[in-house]
Amino acid sequence: MDIKKLTGKIYYLPHNPEFDRPLLGYIKGSKYNMMIDAGTSDKHVEEFNNGLLKNNLKNPDFVAITHWHWDHTFGMHAVNGVTIAHEKTNEKLHELKNQEWSEQAIKARVEQGKEIEFKNEEFRNEYKDLNEIKIVTADIIVDKKLVFNLGDVTAHIFHVEAPHSDDSMLIYVPEEKILFIGDSTSEDFYNNHYLDKDKLNSLIITLESIDFTHCLLGHTDPLKKSDILGYLNTLL
Repeated sequence: MDIKKLTGKIYYLPHNPEFDRPLLGYIKGSKYNMMIDAGTSDKHVEEFNNGLLKNNLKNPDFVAITHWHWDHTFGMHAVNGVTIAHEKTNEKLHELKNQEWSEQAIKARVEQGKEIEFKNEEFRNEYKDLNEIKIVTADIIVDKKLVFNLGDVTAHIFHVEAPHSDDSMLIYVPEEKILFIGDSTSEDFYNNHYLDKDKLNSLIITLESIDFTHCLLGHTDPLKKSDILGYLNTLL
């Protein structure tokens, strides 16, 4: 799977359902470059970096994390850039870092309702050896919002209320009218797939207020603003 170009300054590695690997984004600035999400593992990061090399793109200076779930964060130890995450994301990563990741420990957490079954199943594809799991916390912590001037292009990183996870962050690139939204539109997998419609409505209002042409989600192809809003409104 190769890196794709969406606009003059926006690239992405498409999602891979086989390993539950989400889309990984890339913002090309004249001074600095930013990766969006760190993926599932060092192998996922390696695939991303190889794609950058093939397209004559530099390794990222910064890596912004959309939320704490394993498929977006377990590659953080392998990325080149300074990592950026919401304070709630970092708290969760610290908790995960101190957990045991053996077969028995994961199974026990699933039985106790502390873990979800699908993660255990998909780990089989990404992690043949669970000893390869390495969890690290972020270098820069965001409370509400940070803006990065990457040179000729800016990355606006901000926390939003969303149904998928309480630590959801969006990354907006106004010069390109592109918005990275991670998995923020999805239901809460850690709460019996519950879709909180109040949180969804709050997210819809936020999306409506942002001037973007396309958004990049974690587990699908990029969508036009009208398409994502049309879909989300059907869920209400």
